[in-house]
Amino acid sequence: MSESGHSQPGLYGIDRRRRWKEPGPGGPQNLSGPGGRERDYTAPWDRERREGSEETSAAVMQKTPIILSKPPAERPPTPTAPAAPPAPAPLEKPIVLMKPREEGKGPAATASASTPEGTAPPPPAAPAPPKGEKEGQRPTQPVYQIQNRGMGTAAPAAMDPVVGQAKLLPPERMKHSIKLVDDQMNWCDSAIEYLLDQTDVLVVGVLGLQGTGKSMVMSLLSANTPEEDQRAYVFRAQSAEMKERGGNQTSGIDFFITQERIVFLDTQPILSPSILDHLINNDRKLPPEYSLPHTYVEMQSLQIAAFLFTVCHVVIVVQDWFTDLSLYRFLQTAEMVKPSTPSPSHESSSSSGSDEGTEYYPHLVFLQNKARREDFCPRKLRQMHLMIDQLMAHSHLRYKGTLSMLQCNVFPGLPPDFLDSEVNLFLVPFMDSEAESETPPRAGPSSSPLFSLLPGYRGHPSFQSLVSKLRSQVMSMARPQLSHTILTEKNWFHYAARIWDGVKKSSALAEYSRLLA
Repeated sequence: MSESGHSQPGLYGIDRRRRWKEPGPGGPQNLSGPGGRERDYTAPWDRERREGSEETSAAVMQKTPIILSKPPAERPPTPTAPAAPPAPAPLEKPIVLMKPREEGKGPAATASASTPEGTAPPPPAAPAPPKGEKEGQRPTQPVYQIQNRGMGTAAPAAMDPVVGQAKLLPPERMKHSIKLVDDQMNWCDSAIEYLLDQTDVLVVGVLGLQGTGKSMVMSLLSANTPEEDQRAYVFRAQSAEMKERGGNQTSGIDFFITQERIVFLDTQPILSPSILDHLINNDRKLPPEYSLPHTYVEMQSLQIAAFLFTVCHVVIVVQDWFTDLSLYRFLQTAEMVKPSTPSPSHESSSSSGSDEGTEYYPHLVFLQNKARREDFCPRKLRQMHLMIDQLMAHSHLRYKGTLSMLQCNVFPGLPPDFLDSEVNLFLVPFMDSEAESETPPRAGPSSSPLFSLLPGYRGHPSFQSLVSKLRSQVMSMARPQLSHTILTEKNWFHYAARIWDGVKKSSALAEYSRLLA
């Protein structure tokens, strides 16, 4: 206290600060204790000095930044990117879904259809789910899709193994011929059961007069051998009883196909006197467009020949003696009334100069059956080739250049250029002459026993050898395209049925029959 009775504030404040800072028995004295006036009292000058020290320490602490984070409960929600779909779990076997591509549904429509309802669309970079995925489902296993190229309908997801095995099996093997055209000149559909959907097929037809051996030749070329019984041939040959009666064995057109997919068509005899006799004696009613029996028989023969010239790759003309001029006249007439090759729908039918180039003509082979020994003489052989070439000079049929007896070593002593104009001519001897020639002649009293053991002179190769050479040459012939489109076996059958129907309704044949009457 001063003498005036007033306290000195400066001394009081200094003394107070000292008392507060002096350490006591329990540390520095705190005014917040029992003797203090306030618990959290801080002097003004201490606050100023503390604030200054805090500013200095804050400036020092900026050199080492400390990142503070709030508790997870107090953190505000932050936008997060959509989570990617979980990776598909590995499977032991993938599932293959075979589904056709639906028209009118593009990739965008498919992606929108596969997105679950109520969810945001996936980002553009994410791949779209497969087509086979249903709504509301996520892919949990790999899915593969197989597209059927060239097929209008979808293949089943699981094919029956029995059905698949049945499709791979070849058709039933034919044991005998069946009817393609019956004796009433009507088409038969039973042959389609033996046909396949493949294009590697050869069609061989035959024409000839009555009794020339057409059925026997076709049987030997298709499935039989000369050693077999003729009653077991696939094409029934003329029996002895039928020969005595002067009748024909085959009527209409018979069909047979081998396991090598070669079709053989055996036909009734052309210009047959036995068919004419049957029409006259049995009083069979003729179609209204024919007035005379012989006109009907000739028109039947022309229909069959024109049909073969359109649907066959090779046509064999069998004759048993050389030669009948009426046979060549008949071939030229059949070529004249032959139906034209159907043109594609997109081509104009009024195109000029292109009909001859696109018209189809088969290979024509002249088979001289029951040939004698002198027919194999080189000089006689040259005369036969020259005569056939002159008779067929104006024909468009492929009658030369595709078959040769000189190239198959039938005449080993003749050079390849021996024949000036070689046509498709082949000679086959009598089938019974083989056994007769192998029978040794009886030794006479003045003959040597050595010559009696030698086989007799035949002048030609054996019957089996010639038939084998003929078969190999016919089977190796070129197979030109029958129409403007490639035909399978079944397509050929439908094409042949359409051609047969067109031949029966042909205006050219109707006009020709009117001129004959």
